[in-house]
Amino acid sequence: MSLSVLVVDDDPTVRETLVEYFEARGDSARGAATATEARRSLAAHAPDVALIDLRLPDASDLRLLEVIRADDPEVGVIVLTGHADVPTAVRAMQQGAVDFLEKPVDLDALAEAVARAAEAGRMRRELDLLRARDAREAWAETVPDDVVLSVERLIELAARNDDAPVLIVGETGTGKGFVARRIHELSPRRAAPFVEINCATLSATFFESELFGHERGAFTDAKQAKRGLLEVAGRGTVFLDEVAELSADVQPKLLKVIEEHAFRRLGGTAELRSEARVVCATHQPLAAAVEARRFRADLFYRLQVLTIELPPLRERAEEIPALARSLLPRGARLSEAGARALLRYPWPGNIRELKNALWRATIIADGAEIGPQHLALPSATTPATSAVSPSSTPPAGVPTTLADAERRAILAALSATSGNKLRAAQLLDIARSTLAEKLKRYGIGD
Repeated sequence: MSLSVLVVDDDPTVRETLVEYFEARGDSARGAATATEARRSLAAHAPDVALIDLRLPDASDLRLLEVIRADDPEVGVIVLTGHADVPTAVRAMQQGAVDFLEKPVDLDALAEAVARAAEAGRMRRELDLLRARDAREAWAETVPDDVVLSVERLIELAARNDDAPVLIVGETGTGKGFVARRIHELSPRRAAPFVEINCATLSATFFESELFGHERGAFTDAKQAKRGLLEVAGRGTVFLDEVAELSADVQPKLLKVIEEHAFRRLGGTAELRSEARVVCATHQPLAAAVEARRFRADLFYRLQVLTIELPPLRERAEEIPALARSLLPRGARLSEAGARALLRYPWPGNIRELKNALWRATIIADGAEIGPQHLALPSATTPATSAVSPSSTPPAGVPTTLADAERRAILAALSATSGNKLRAAQLLDIARSTLAEKLKRYGIGD
């Protein structure tokens, strides 16, 4: 199989020798003398493998490796150097190099390394396709066909246009975090970090410290400088959950990041550049927050460049039994009576609450078919589709507020995990620190 190889070396003898060698083998080979030329060639020709020298006129050490991994994570990178050392080799492999070879290199050994690198890239592409297919199928199981088409299309557009901000809206538990991560995994940024922060769980100062970082002495206990998530993410994605809760003091700073890709650490004066993509989510109507002057209009308009709205579970009640069966652990079974009980409950906590209830019921059923007695849902005599009519009164025991639903979901998770808070946080798909804050807020536990 013919391969496409890019040789990046400022030594013309080395560069031309390697290009001629691979062309003689029947491969397509091109040379580049600088990092700038290499980036142009990468964009124009998308090689299978890049052979890069560590010392270039416009990029020293492993800078070109970082750039290639960010620009095109599918390219296999082999580092060639005349100044090899173990620490540099380790760092190169940690940053995504497939191999690290010392000059003068044995050409047959190099050809074998190139073949391995190309195969690794092919396997990564196949794995990405499988992940994308599995994620699409998993999403399709949770929403109606017409919604899948519109939401799936928006996710694909958001992934492809990876410089545009995205706003994901929907009630608690509808899968906003799942969609944010999926956008990242389908985008060219997937090889870089995906970092998440909840705007509702930190004070303004600590939120700024987490997002922007801080300098030593910026506030009490800031004993050393710290990189924020915008720096940690690199060319990855920063997911801001519950963005409607963002402090008024922080909102203009976030706007500057989105519009100018620039920010300062807390307590710092140097302006830093952010290459990260910002994705936000909220269960609150931001337009109402703008009218109430709790959220900046200019930030709102900037965030809603691409909005993805996720439907609540009650709007697709007829699909709840099929969805429930797809969420059950392997080997667990849902009875017809259990399915009917699911239909009678309005699910204010949406998919997250359904998943938690099924997990708890599976434990209680202990291998038996899951019925209403195992689900132990609050009494509800009206179908899910009508239980939320504006003029209706919720049945006894049904949560009447999102806070009530959230508290019940937390209690169900703690019950399902026998009080293990780490496992409960994982079940709820939130950080351990977020769960601790919510336990305090609702007066649960110690």
